[in-house]
Amino acid sequence: MTVTEQIAEYICDEFSRPLSDTTIHHAKRAVIDWFAAMYSGSIQEPNPMLRESLINTDDAQQALIFPEGQFSTARTAAFLNGASAHTSEFDDIFRDGGFHPGCATIAAALAVAQHHKQAGLVFLRAVIAGYEVSSRISSAMGRDHYRFWHTTGTIATFGAAAAAALLLKLDRHQTAHALSTSATLAAGLQQAFRSDGMSKPLHSAHAAEIGVMAAMVAAKGVTGALDVLEGPVGMGMAMSGAADWTKATAGLSENYNIEAITFKNHGCCGHTFAAIDGILALMTSTQIKAHEVASIDIATYGPAVSVTDRSNPQTSQECKFSMQYVVAHAAYFGSVRIDAFELVRMQNPEIRALMPKISLTVDQEIDDQFPTRRAARVTVISKAGDVFTHDQHTRKGDPDLPLSDEELDEKFVELTLPVLGTQSADKLLQHLWRLDQIDLSACLTYAIPSE
Repeated sequence: MTVTEQIAEYICDEFSRPLSDTTIHHAKRAVIDWFAAMYSGSIQEPNPMLRESLINTDDAQQALIFPEGQFSTARTAAFLNGASAHTSEFDDIFRDGGFHPGCATIAAALAVAQHHKQAGLVFLRAVIAGYEVSSRISSAMGRDHYRFWHTTGTIATFGAAAAAALLLKLDRHQTAHALSTSATLAAGLQQAFRSDGMSKPLHSAHAAEIGVMAAMVAAKGVTGALDVLEGPVGMGMAMSGAADWTKATAGLSENYNIEAITFKNHGCCGHTFAAIDGILALMTSTQIKAHEVASIDIATYGPAVSVTDRSNPQTSQECKFSMQYVVAHAAYFGSVRIDAFELVRMQNPEIRALMPKISLTVDQEIDDQFPTRRAARVTVISKAGDVFTHDQHTRKGDPDLPLSDEELDEKFVELTLPVLGTQSADKLLQHLWRLDQIDLSACLTYAIPSE
């Protein structure tokens, strides 16, 4: 069998396979985190512009679009909610594959599940299948894929297709063709976030919509090239050159990668997290204050340097991808949350004065561990001449240093309350923790602002 056919067998079996309480619990954590990231992103550009551009009053009323509670087709809902979930940079990460699985997978699953009136547990099964498939394909494509391609744009497509295929109850043949069609439409260039612009969230939007579309047309008999992944001019050769397709199916149904997801503790590029955690830990242990710092050196892995070495960012997008900015902000304010990217903060003279004193270097030992470990060595020299060093071996939120359920709840409330209001935010959170026991529609009753 081809790779897509092997994966299709797993997806179809996942509809009724017994799941442990642990796996279901982690799926609920992923959904809760998705809503937190989605609501915070939904009110940021380009999402209001996207909704104004793409929602038509005569659209079929199949699925909710957040935050206002408009309805549109499942494809449009997947696209728009997928964009919102990836905008504020608070969406989850599969560390070992270097991509954000939730933004597209959950957007697609939510849209299709609403359209077909699925129960909460079936929706969670679709989310789980999407995470398992996309995470393994990301590992199979390897580090070479990340040289030019934005993995969330390319690989999250498979998560969306897998989730939609399960919810539509496609058979193995149809599911394999849905995956195959998704592959040839996968896209997303890194230049979209290495330069200033609004198109990065469209990568996850496109992935969500393409996954839904591919499953819908496969249900009607549209076929794809089943060897599109491993073929001589397939995705592996075109987008990686070093793909190992044994990783795409290894452990399917035996261990669940959704139990090893990173939930972000900072609202910016994940490549900066180890350095942010490191500077915060160092300042806590030494009691040094930001205004006492003469220089900060961050030794870390290659992509963290190539993606985030931006000494003079001006816009919110640029600041989210500037190591200098987010570390300086953390030094002065103790965190990097939504308010870090307000104009008054981005123009703060103390932050701006510290930024030129922050340098980045690649540490070969740390780089060799990427992507399965994201580490940084932070060295601070004080104005008095003291030298302090901290080795940050992982990131807060990674599987080996996870956010607790309580911390995840706090993140959810922080990011959703300004959009939903207190009553809806609290009720939605309570219902999301019970998703495996209730209808999805009952949960979504509280998914629009109450006040």
